[in-house]
Amino acid sequence: MNIDRLVFAVAGFMVMASLLLGYFFSPYWFLLTGFVGLNMFQAAFTGFCPLAKILKSVGVESGKAFE
Repeated sequence: MNIDRLVFAVAGFMVMASLLLGYFFSPYWFLLTGFVGLNMFQAAFTGFCPLAKILKSVGVESGKAFE
C-alpha cells in the first residue's frame, strides 16, 4: 500500500471514528472531523500533508499525490 492510499484510509477512519464518538459520547468529537476535513482541504491546495511526511520518513512507498 502506498502513501496516498494510507492517507485516505487513515483520514476516512478518523472521520468515521469521530462521527461515532461524537454521536455516542460527546459532540466535542466532531471537532476532530472538522480538523481532518480542514487538513484534507489545505493538502489539496498546498500538497503538504503531515501524515504523508511521517509515512515517507518511515519508508512507505510514495504515490503520485504526495511526492
